[in-house]
Amino acid sequence: MELSRRRLIQSGLLSLAAAGIGGTAACGGSGGTAAGSGGGTTELTLWYWGGGLSDKVVADAVKQFAQTTLKPSVIGGDFKQKLIATMNGRKFVPDITGIKGENISSMLAESDRFIDLNTLGADKLASQYVEWKWKQGSTTDGKLIGFPIDIGPTALFYRDDIFEKAGLPSDPTEVGTSMSTWDTFFEAGVKLKKANPDAFIIDSAEGLFDKMVGQGPKRFIDESNKFIGDQPHIRGAWDMVIKANGLGVIAPKYDGADWNAAAAQGKIAGTVGAAWFALDLKSGVEATSGKWRVAPMPSGPANIGGSFLALPRECRDPQLAFQIVTWLLSADNQARGFTDAALFPSTPASYDLPALTGGDPFFGDQKTIEVFGPAAKNIPVQYEAPADAAVAQPFKDEIINVWTKGKNADTAWTDAVSAAKQIAGRQGVS
Repeated sequence: MELSRRRLIQSGLLSLAAAGIGGTAACGGSGGTAAGSGGGTTELTLWYWGGGLSDKVVADAVKQFAQTTLKPSVIGGDFKQKLIATMNGRKFVPDITGIKGENISSMLAESDRFIDLNTLGADKLASQYVEWKWKQGSTTDGKLIGFPIDIGPTALFYRDDIFEKAGLPSDPTEVGTSMSTWDTFFEAGVKLKKANPDAFIIDSAEGLFDKMVGQGPKRFIDESNKFIGDQPHIRGAWDMVIKANGLGVIAPKYDGADWNAAAAQGKIAGTVGAAWFALDLKSGVEATSGKWRVAPMPSGPANIGGSFLALPRECRDPQLAFQIVTWLLSADNQARGFTDAALFPSTPASYDLPALTGGDPFFGDQKTIEVFGPAAKNIPVQYEAPADAAVAQPFKDEIINVWTKGKNADTAWTDAVSAAKQIAGRQGVS
């Protein structure tokens, strides 16, 4: 459910992919120019994907930097694959490119293909962005490759009418206080089930596991490229999800339209998701407008999603390209990105701007920035290895097997660890 909006946007732009690539190829850089040697170029090219930047802000950048011809292209399909193929060809490489959050670790592993933005003065701007995101775009030796675009601080989305009828706290502050840990949240889920047997306090075992893993500093592979998916920080998250499943507080597995129908019927009374998930809710369960609220996620925030801008080493005018990047991603323009494309800003200064401080009718006029703003600042710094997603997948698959097929949890854990180690080995992880 959480990635559905962006997937929809992407699929809707597939038809533009060929045109985007073709158009860029016709106007892009020829490659081979050494970083830092540019200047005075007559054009710069910018690649991003649908929803990756505010189209309105990009259009204004074209006017703002009239000393060059800024040519933006929305690239559909597999963005990373097309970027890598173009960089490998060393022709028509974009001067400025987006990098999706799930791809930043693999790009950092090839940092010599990009310009260290600190050499252009990025280090002087670091304090304006949330620290953990800045570090996510940096190499271990301190080079900044990815300049932060948006982030995805998580929170608990819940139905206040269902909570209230069940005798649970319904005010966001009270929910945040009384359900500050996963244990107290699950206890509330049990109380909800007793009062309303058709309602569940959380919608997905897989999603719950994902958010729990995101709450700590370590994931499945450490910075020395060693597999650590069998260690207590992962086992602890696994055991908490198994506990919730055993208590019966997790809803049956719903996807797509079935998820929307279950939420509209009040069967799903809560879910944990990123700030941009609000758009999914608004489009998927419009009829429930005014009944949802947002509270801090139990046991602390995590991050889901978010992306970066980078300058490939072929960039024809790094100084000017960097000026464009910092203008696009200033606090004011990130606030506009939130309004235009639900891109949650990586600049805390944006959180005090009118675009984010107003009440949201869908959430009963709640000022949701009062939840997401503090969450954004408190997300832990996590190391995410290039092979992390592949190694994590067996754990998610086995959690689903326990959740939907009743597979023995210990057997599932053993199978998950075994499969993850095999994948890790094939990926060069020790």
